[in-house]
Amino acid sequence: MHVIVDCPRIVIIGAGPCGLGAAWRLQEFGYRDFVLLEKENHVGGLASSYVDANGFTWDVGGHVIHSHYPYFDRVFQEVTAGEYLTHERESWIWIYDRFVPYPFQNNIRYLPPSVIQECLDGLKEASAKKHDPETFAEWIVDSFGSGIAKHFLFPYNRKVWAYPLEKMSYQWVGDRVASVDITRIELNIAEKKDDVSWGPNAVFEFPTFGGTGSIWEGVANRFRSHIRLNAGVTSIDALKRQVICTDGSVHPYDVLLTTMPIDRLTGLTTGLTGTSGSEDLHFSSVFIVGIGVKGDTPAHLRGKCWMYFPEDHAPFFRATVFSHYSPHNAPKGTWSLMTETSVSRYQPLANQDIVASVIDGAKKTGLIGEQSTVVDTWKFTTNYGYPTPTLGRDQILDRLFPIFEKHNIFSRGRFGAWRYEVSNQDHTFMQGVEWVNKILNGEEEVTVFHPELVNAKK
Repeated sequence: MHVIVDCPRIVIIGAGPCGLGAAWRLQEFGYRDFVLLEKENHVGGLASSYVDANGFTWDVGGHVIHSHYPYFDRVFQEVTAGEYLTHERESWIWIYDRFVPYPFQNNIRYLPPSVIQECLDGLKEASAKKHDPETFAEWIVDSFGSGIAKHFLFPYNRKVWAYPLEKMSYQWVGDRVASVDITRIELNIAEKKDDVSWGPNAVFEFPTFGGTGSIWEGVANRFRSHIRLNAGVTSIDALKRQVICTDGSVHPYDVLLTTMPIDRLTGLTTGLTGTSGSEDLHFSSVFIVGIGVKGDTPAHLRGKCWMYFPEDHAPFFRATVFSHYSPHNAPKGTWSLMTETSVSRYQPLANQDIVASVIDGAKKTGLIGEQSTVVDTWKFTTNYGYPTPTLGRDQILDRLFPIFEKHNIFSRGRFGAWRYEVSNQDHTFMQGVEWVNKILNGEEEVTVFHPELVNAKK
């Protein structure tokens, strides 16, 4: 172990995966002069888990572990001590009153004949065009054709992002969407063949006990003495290099890593000029609604992991059979379903009783039966859910980062860096690790500045 002496005082804001990744790397180096400030009474951030009054475990969204980094894999193995389950991904799209396997474009044989033809015609038309899109909406049509855009990708992405697709960039897509192979698609139709093994998360891991949050509690156990919980930040003085918390405590720093949303960072930091513009960044909020149901998982949902819902029958864009991830996520004799619904100023909540709306949608889409006995509901709202890759986002970030970094303030993490393409748990953890490598050893930060390189791995 490399023990560092006579090093600067480091303050980290936020005990989500990014802040915990930085702290993990610091303790790995034997570094002692740092403190990690967390506004909540627990660690984990958006990767936290909760056990409700009825004994159901819930995550803040459908988190799974499918890493791009051997380093992250080693940490995961170490903190879980082998207590995790491995699943083959089964993801589906509910459309036209049926489940279609993911990826959608490879399995359009499930659709009504007229829709199949419309999708094929669009694919062939798109393949004959020269692709030079400027927006995410244009990229969808250029890549998949007007048929798939109309029936799936437009309505689904509008539900996810709660933002006009015509105002979004497309460079973030990377390895998240399967490419098109028309010959393969036509063969699948002719041979009535399912084509489901694509993707970086075709196999994933999930903790046996405690949900996703147990991973981050395990990480935090290595340096609990450096963590200050219930330590919300009220202001940052960039000139005095001090962080002031809600309890009145003052934390001087030489170097500051902040994982709070960068638009909040600009509002809380004094002593800097030229930090306007973050108000033009966009994000969506997400309602997580969990449903606990008496009995066994219905036969048509057994084995399924998560499902996408592009149509208006339900408010949610995704539902996860959460008890499938681990049997310990639901008490004996029950099973659980977890849904996600995005909202924003462009897409407000249609029904203010989101729990009732979700249960109604779950019945309309066949997730639960009309006679099912719901024994538990759970609701969680995350104001900052998805950092939207809007047109102009990169120009805003490229201007803000140097202003803060000139004063030794570094903004990283899901909303600190505001780059959705590197905002999974492994990505953000490694943003923290790589930041420490930069500060202590002068190494390059790859994840936050070169998403195309890290997403090409594994």
